[in-house]
Amino acid sequence: MDSYDKLSQLYEKRQQISLGGGEERIARQHEKGKLTARERIDYLLDQDTFVELNTHMRSRGSDDDPSPCEGVVTGYGKIDGRKVYLYAQDFTVNGGSLGEVHAQKICAVMDLAAKTGVPIVGLNDSGGARIQEGVSALDGYGKVFYRNAIYSGVIPQISVIMGPCAGGAVYSPALTDFVIMVEQTSQMFVTGPKVLKAITGEEISAEDLGGAAVHNKVSGSAHLKAPSEKEALDQVKVLIDYFPQNNRETPVESKSQGEKKDPAMIASIVPENPTRPYDVRNVIKEVVDNDTFFEIHPSFAKCIVVGFARMNGKVIGLVCNQPKCMAGGLDIDASDKASRFIRFCDAFNIPLVTLEDVTGFFPGVKQEHGGIIRHGAKLLYAFSEATVPKITVILRKAYGGAYVAMNSKAIGADLVFVWPNAEIAVMGPEGAASVIYAKEIQQSDDPETTKQKKIEEYRSRFATPYHAAGLGMVDDVITPEETRSSIIQALDMLEGKSEARPFKKHGNIPL
Repeated sequence: MDSYDKLSQLYEKRQQISLGGGEERIARQHEKGKLTARERIDYLLDQDTFVELNTHMRSRGSDDDPSPCEGVVTGYGKIDGRKVYLYAQDFTVNGGSLGEVHAQKICAVMDLAAKTGVPIVGLNDSGGARIQEGVSALDGYGKVFYRNAIYSGVIPQISVIMGPCAGGAVYSPALTDFVIMVEQTSQMFVTGPKVLKAITGEEISAEDLGGAAVHNKVSGSAHLKAPSEKEALDQVKVLIDYFPQNNRETPVESKSQGEKKDPAMIASIVPENPTRPYDVRNVIKEVVDNDTFFEIHPSFAKCIVVGFARMNGKVIGLVCNQPKCMAGGLDIDASDKASRFIRFCDAFNIPLVTLEDVTGFFPGVKQEHGGIIRHGAKLLYAFSEATVPKITVILRKAYGGAYVAMNSKAIGADLVFVWPNAEIAVMGPEGAASVIYAKEIQQSDDPETTKQKKIEEYRSRFATPYHAAGLGMVDDVITPEETRSSIIQALDMLEGKSEARPFKKHGNIPL
């Protein structure tokens, strides 16, 4: 065979590979509103940057099997000029099912990502384990899970669910840092609707059991959702801009901070009355650089808001109480949501800024029996463990154990600022006065008037920010207008922070 014939054979092979499972299966994929694996890669990556790896790997004894690429496309490329490794399961080839070699390809690209210190993106669209390969498929899953765990905190890992993801397959995305789902076309569940009906008698659709809305709002197993595949991939592009390439680097600074802000705007957002709600996102908007806040888990545990932003061009992670939901109290889900986000930021050298307005840990039998003690301890653990720069601004109230948990000085905050009208106390003045002065109030000729006087007395003596500042629990009392500039100056002064900790293999977070 001469060189021309060999080249012709190569081009023919590439053409066959590019068609995946064939034109008919591609058409069925498009009918469902889904892109093919290669179309997804082409949309996600910068033009002409994708380099495919292990294209010709085949399962043992599959010489007569025309299916190309083992149902998964792997390789590397660039997103906005930044290197990424990725894999995309091809549902048109054997339903994207995972077998021995399919798993080997994913493991190989994950290993390369870790060796080179580059983020890994997984585009998941698979019918599950390749049943005909038996235990070899399960072993393949295990090898992928192992790498998800070992490379956690080493390189950022993002999963995009773009079709079915069932059974053991769900645990790889669950082990990654961020999970994005596509509405109506992606599902995750350990046990599918048919098996569920056979075992328990329960009837439910795949979407209601494990769709994007369920996992973003109810279970918290997904962080973001999008109405289309392209919009989901756009979220990957935005998300990755806030990350360093690996745990030895820091995020890239932006030179643009947008329009100048009016510092006076922030003072009008937060009502002085501690019982009146407001949206903390409006405070965030006035504090961070324009149009840089990217919220994570926006539909889950709404009493706390977390996300990435930039301040003076530098990437930060925000952890903020949300007074418009449950008065900003912390519940089980909020504790989990914040803890996971804090640990990601700490792993990848992203400073943490806390905007605090918290009434306490949410009371109730359901919360107590559900383990609010254990889950709340995760938040304490995450903030205590973090060694990145940590800055807290108390906007209005900080009560009880939740005050401590929201990045107080006692658990390692580097700098704590507080607004002049803020209250820091074991509990709100109303409740505290009712307990401390109960006898005096009851014996008074005018209990209601006496109660109000005692509330104000407690507020002025113990809940004032100057009391906490006098004890060194607060570094400075600032006006709302000074919030942005104070945080920016603090971030600048804390740059290069280094903190020695006792040697240990790892801690034991209260999972």
